[in-house]
Amino acid sequence: MRGWNIPRRYQIVILTFICTCVCYIERVGFSIAYTIAADAAGVNQSSKGTILSTFYYGYACSQVPGGWAAQKFGGRKVLLLSFLLWSSTCFLIPLDPNRVVLLVVARLLVGVAQGFIFPSIHTVLAQWVPPHERSRSVSLTTSGMYLGAAMGMLLLPSLVKFKGPQSVFLAEAALGISWSFLWFLYASDPPRSEHPKATAAGFGESLLPLKASQKAKMENGGTAVRTARIPWKRIFVSLPIWAIVVNNFTFHYALYVLMNWLPTYFEQGLQLSLQEMGSSKMMPYFNMFIFSNIGGVVADHLITKRIMSVTRTRKFLNTVGFLVASLALIALPIFRTSSGAVFCSSVALGFLALGRAGFAVNHMDIAPRYAGIVMGVSNTAGTLAGIIGVDLTGKILEAATTTYSDLSSPESWRPVFVIPGLLCIFSTFVFLLFSTGERIFD
Repeated sequence: MRGWNIPRRYQIVILTFICTCVCYIERVGFSIAYTIAADAAGVNQSSKGTILSTFYYGYACSQVPGGWAAQKFGGRKVLLLSFLLWSSTCFLIPLDPNRVVLLVVARLLVGVAQGFIFPSIHTVLAQWVPPHERSRSVSLTTSGMYLGAAMGMLLLPSLVKFKGPQSVFLAEAALGISWSFLWFLYASDPPRSEHPKATAAGFGESLLPLKASQKAKMENGGTAVRTARIPWKRIFVSLPIWAIVVNNFTFHYALYVLMNWLPTYFEQGLQLSLQEMGSSKMMPYFNMFIFSNIGGVVADHLITKRIMSVTRTRKFLNTVGFLVASLALIALPIFRTSSGAVFCSSVALGFLALGRAGFAVNHMDIAPRYAGIVMGVSNTAGTLAGIIGVDLTGKILEAATTTYSDLSSPESWRPVFVIPGLLCIFSTFVFLLFSTGERIFD
């Protein structure tokens, strides 16, 4: 990248894009490999839901600490360490559905390690990316999640078929170590002069606020010691932050339920084989990749051309994305063919990704100095959605198995998709009422 003369901030965005891509290959890969191994071992749906949701317990515990650590020690260092930890865990732990305790510990460790990643990314991007590039940079970075999920759905079922479930863990570990090497080589802390607009906005400096005495020392040529003064109380009582939190919860409830249970829906709900579905099974996540970047480009265009204010832009894209997604989710169990289910899930996830150009960038609008902290708080809610949604879905399907004898009936799956659909409608109104695009934290 240095030889190609790519500006350093773009190198950072590209690397964070690859980072999120690899993370979601890991998450989708585990759900695919474990589902196949668990079905072969005769594990019931409720137990599968418990194991699949274990990751999110660890993930939830490390979101706010991840934001604090990134703010304190630097997002670049924290991101590298978290990647090395989860990659090592994948490499060392065997995938055996009968060794429940070992599997639970492993997924907790991976969850804790990955919980540091997104707060660190937001801290890094808040330092590197100037305001007029913010929407498309964050959208590109987060779209890596969806491309990773799409690649996982396309390639990993075949890897499991020919090499066995354990091969997925080894492949994920190799990807994680490879990315860590790239990040170590190319990532750096931002110089103040990286971009004139960034410099004018204070980007490229430490995002940690300084005490008055420290500012005086800086002005007189002295060296300041960084001391964080994070306004925790204001963060937790802020209605715009709660609007982000509610929408993050809903987004991840829908995403994690589909990510963890869509393979089961295809195989047991529609009686399809993931291997025989070919490339169509990756379309929901590939659609997220496309729509996420469309949302970022549209948002930046509306803001820079002054067509809409930042506040109206965020509300407009969030509303369109979540309302269309709600309709697609509620309609999903009606379609009983492969093409119909793929179409509905693609529309649902695609428009949810479009909505990220509303709520998911809003951290940096209202609190650029505390972007990692606010991201940690809101992502904790998103992770709780994974715990609740994935585990609850397993219990719903286990009850449906008792009622309908199997999972091929559309009635078995209706509550699975209606719940996130209704949450999308509720979250839309919360964001319309309470969000803002104005900076409210100095």
